Amino acid sequence: MRTVVRSEVEVGAPTDHVWAYVTDWSRQGEWIPLTRVESTDGRQLGGQIRAWTGLGPIGFWDTMTITSWDPLVGGSARCEVLHTGAVVRGEGEFSVHSRGSERSTFVWSEELEVPGGRVGAVAWRLAGPLMQRGVDRALREMAAQAEKTHAGR
Repeated sequence: MRTVVRSEVEVGAPTDHVWAYVTDWSRQGEWIPLTRVESTDGRQLGGQIRAWTGLGPIGFWDTMTITSWDPLVGGSARCEVLHTGAVVRGEGEFSVHSRGSERSTFVWSEELEVPGGRVGAVAWRLAGPLMQRGVDRALREMAAQAEKTHAGR
């Protein structure tokens, strides 16, 4: 079973600042709960990223390869990834769109393979809404952090 998780948030900061903030992979732990992100070469096509999600030693690695990298051009930017881990598999995309000189919209979208066959599909009925709320909350936190770092320049 495949499912889509999508969320967007308005950010009171310019597009270039938001793009720089969300693609600073090591800072994603500031706004994605229980996650730390590492990258070897993750600001280019083919770049590798991995995110540990969990508490201490209990969790999983979400490994990703950048399959599309469209840096800021004409007021928007976009990155697509292929999730290649044992737990998270599928495609993800995030983009930033200008809403004027001091405002942006950030969009996060994932089309994921739900693991576990029929049992996973049933579990997703419970976990899916929780994940959606978590993503919505993370994006609100990202907006707050991006606005704060922009104001502190």
